[in-house]
Amino acid sequence: MYKEWRQMRRDRLTLGMLIGIPVIQLILFGYAVNLQPRHLPLAVHSEEHSDITRSIIAAMVHSDYFDLVAKEQDAAKTTALLQAGKVNYVLSIPAGFSQAVVRGERPSLLLEIDASDPATSSAGAYLSEIVAYAIKPFAHDPRQLSQVNTPVNVIVHNAFNPQLETQLNIVPGLLGVIITMTGIMITAITMTRERERGTMENLLAMPIRPLEVMIGKVIPYIMVGLLQSLMIIGAALWLFNVPFIGDSVILMAGLLLFLLANLTLGFAFSTIAASQLQALQMTFFFFLPSLMLSGFMFTFRGMPIWAQYLGEVFPLTHFLRIIRGVMLKDANWQMLMVEFAAILAFWLLSIVLAMVRYKRTIH
Repeated sequence: MYKEWRQMRRDRLTLGMLIGIPVIQLILFGYAVNLQPRHLPLAVHSEEHSDITRSIIAAMVHSDYFDLVAKEQDAAKTTALLQAGKVNYVLSIPAGFSQAVVRGERPSLLLEIDASDPATSSAGAYLSEIVAYAIKPFAHDPRQLSQVNTPVNVIVHNAFNPQLETQLNIVPGLLGVIITMTGIMITAITMTRERERGTMENLLAMPIRPLEVMIGKVIPYIMVGLLQSLMIIGAALWLFNVPFIGDSVILMAGLLLFLLANLTLGFAFSTIAASQLQALQMTFFFFLPSLMLSGFMFTFRGMPIWAQYLGEVFPLTHFLRIIRGVMLKDANWQMLMVEFAAILAFWLLSIVLAMVRYKRTIH
């Protein structure tokens, strides 16, 4: 027992992960995970400006379910925000709405929901109650509000996923999750495998630069990753009937960049770890928060602000926006430029980390 304790103390990286991973799980599940998302971004397309419309918007914001991020008179602008993933909801208020409420008629409101994330549909269910409360002082007969039929007809349009099919959200995201796990894992053991087999000295003695070593270790797995990705995309299209309405060139560019970022990070882990076990532990240490904070399991905008900032660090967060945007929303290059830039920055930082660590190994 004493011997095992001494070995555990010497392996500080493993000991730190054994303590750190449960703490991370506790914090993420306790604070970041929210099964009833609130403060989701909302855009309003209003064709009139009146006390009633202002009251409705204020009531929605004060309900804690919505955060107003844009108010436009042009419907095309709010639709573009929804398509780009900048907002989860678009509320459209038609002209003459206020006069219809005052006259005691039953006008309609249109709420468009980004249903590519089915979890966002829950907040839309509260809209009828919020609107009824907001227009109570203006209604022709306030007693209507206690009846089953509210004085406003709220029409909900589930954009990008009309039937709220879970597989349309999960299956494309699984591609990013699988690449993150396998891509980092297979390159994380490359250098540690050389060390454990006793061939590390031969590799260091070769007249090649660190960048060339990394390229040689990463390129074979790019082909494996692309083949794996094509199999998953094919299964999504043929087995799960996931639509593909966007540009395949954009998706393949994002896929290649995302694959490079993960493979390079795995190589960086392999230059830090002392054994294959440590490399796999580091992979899991990175994978867990990446999975939980990326928006794959839970609504990204429904998490606390600090969790959203942390989630933006992980390339999986941005790749999910790319693949869902292309396959489900027909997103273009301009809409996804920020996501490409974020993954590119992560890839470059991973290259720098890998080169610095490998040069230290040489010396």
